[in-house]
Amino acid sequence: MTDDFKTTMAALATGDPAARDRLFAESLPALMAFLRARVGAALGGRESVRDMAQSVCREVLRDLPKLQFAREEQFRAYLFLQATRKVLDRNRYHKQEKRDAARVKPLPDDGEEAEALGALVPLTPSRVAGAREELTRVELALQQLPEAQRDAVLLSRIAGLSYEEIARQKGISSAAVRGLVARGLARLVGLVGPS
Repeated sequence: MTDDFKTTMAALATGDPAARDRLFAESLPALMAFLRARVGAALGGRESVRDMAQSVCREVLRDLPKLQFAREEQFRAYLFLQATRKVLDRNRYHKQEKRDAARVKPLPDDGEEAEALGALVPLTPSRVAGAREELTRVELALQQLPEAQRDAVLLSRIAGLSYEEIARQKGISSAAVRGLVARGLARLVGLVGPS
């Protein structure tokens, strides 16, 4: 357990709000990217990724007193497992027969990601449009991957989990995870193609 993570968890146990912020601040960008890739177009038009991420963080925070994490990677694995469950739950909710798809209005575009990027790199309207187009291409390509490959790629590349942690979570060997990631990335390159 790293000293920073151990210190944050100890402070969190005392109710320190700054510790709560530190715990989730590092994982939030990856969590948002993970959810964006997992949500897909149908659910993405009905649910805000930002709201889903906040809901996942709130639920994990609620569960923390009952849980023990020896390493930060275990915390992240639990966070992304809860995110996966949230997507499945919200998909089930919207697929219930009583939901009339014809009455659903899409959510407005959330430009906050572009604003956050603008702080790092000066953005022009053409850069923003190009980045959105590229992000859409990658998200669509991710949706075309078999679920096992998509999950392995997202958990390793977006969530930053090790092959061993993903293997523990999925109940398969780390060699199988490595193969899923390799095949998923190779297929993504073929689907996205040159920019």
